[in-house]
Amino acid sequence: MSKFPTRISAARRNAEALLSRSKKQESTLKLEQEREHDAMAEKTARLRALRLAKEASDREAAASAPPSARPKSRRAAQK
Repeated sequence: MSKFPTRISAARRNAEALLSRSKKQESTLKLEQEREHDAMAEKTARLRALRLAKEASDREAAASAPPSARPKSRRAAQK
């Protein structure tokens, strides 16, 4: 009967080791996902800032540009 408790404790050690590895892999995966999310958020913020700056620059250029002359209509050109 002395082998039976040893067998249970060995199985328990194996199960605990497996659980430990599983938890470590899970935490590593979560950390990696968090890093990817942070990188994507930084990239999105940078691109948004660039887009907003370009739109502001385009608005400024449009406001400071002289109004363009209207093209003559075809009817006025034919007469």
